Amino acid sequence: MTIDFSKNENGLVPAIIQDAETKKVLMLGYMNEDSYQKTMSTKLVTFYSRSKQRLWTKGEESGNVLLLQDVKVDCDHDTILIQAKPSGPTCHKGTDTCWAEENTPHFGFLSDLEEVIDDRVKNFGPKESYVASLFSKGMNKIAQKVGEEAVEMVIEAKDDNDDLFLNESADLLFHFLMLLKAKGFSLEDVVDILKKRH
Repeated sequence: MTIDFSKNENGLVPAIIQDAETKKVLMLGYMNEDSYQKTMSTKLVTFYSRSKQRLWTKGEESGNVLLLQDVKVDCDHDTILIQAKPSGPTCHKGTDTCWAEENTPHFGFLSDLEEVIDDRVKNFGPKESYVASLFSKGMNKIAQKVGEEAVEMVIEAKDDNDDLFLNESADLLFHFLMLLKAKGFSLEDVVDILKKRH
């Protein structure tokens, strides 16, 4: 892997730090060749501090180090993407990221859908929302609906109509997310079990 530290007069290249698991961007720092080599040898992310004018290992005072997991270099060889495992808040202000974001797993649209379900349960009445209506009927009705959708998906899987199969799959997944919510769990809990099995 070649990094071009000579492109800038000061020999520094930007280093984007990303959580290896959640993929959330945690911070941006700068590295020179010495800080990069120290990062590679110690497996603790180390920068060149422009204010202190010296090498600086993240967490050397707070203990909130970044454990190196992987390194990638961009197409121009002048920016580093470091995937790391944080041992605590990354920002010196005590937040998970330097943009004050929570560093939690996000499963794209499915996480957004979980938030919609949560909002419907908390803020809507049964006449205003299908989700609220189903929740008002209790756990047995929600579980029954998941069973019905699973059977419908299996039936469509045996036929040749891909559109119907995909729609029934979407119905099943949607109702499964509702059942998880009703049981007090989330998609993250299921993913954690799959990771343990992996």
